[in-house]
Amino acid sequence: MPSRPLDAGALVGALADDDRRRVFAAVELGAGTLDDVVHRTGLSVAAASTALGRLVSMGLVVEGDGALVVLGAAFEQAARVSLTRPRSTEHDGLPAVQRAVMDAFVAGGRIVRAPAGAGKRQVLLDWLAQDFEPGRRYRERQVNAILGRRHDDTATWRRYLVDAGFLDRADGWYWRAGGSVPSGGPATGGEGAAGW
Repeated sequence: MPSRPLDAGALVGALADDDRRRVFAAVELGAGTLDDVVHRTGLSVAAASTALGRLVSMGLVVEGDGALVVLGAAFEQAARVSLTRPRSTEHDGLPAVQRAVMDAFVAGGRIVRAPAGAGKRQVLLDWLAQDFEPGRRYRERQVNAILGRRHDDTATWRRYLVDAGFLDRADGWYWRAGGSVPSGGPATGGEGAAGW
């Protein structure tokens, strides 16, 4: 088991990667060695080894009696941690539907996992768009710096924002093209943007 308790978000994050999910399924279905995992998943040895290493480091898979096994106790522990965690009040000012999405996917002002559903993703995209000041133009590195405060994968979230119409871009510049504006104005808009 890992030194710090797993929570549901960490488990979902571990299994959000296609290779890790395939390796996890192979082990759960009886693959006891790396060679078995490679054979059952069709992954290269390097890809299977990397995914397996991550699952082992998180405590989801262990080697027991010379064979790989899924550690079911990790799921039980994550469920207990999630049930005992106090409810966050971070998003209490939002309407119930938005608050539920934000509580599930954002903690401490950062996206902790990405929703699979487009509707829930729209809520996060609207929240991200509020960090951009309407009428202001941003270079890509500025967009990345702003998004980086919310999630490390800035390229994916930048693409989502453009694809969903929250940001527009042309000639190396980005600008806000949609999303709601809170009554107090943009959340963090041009913070640090001047002089870039």
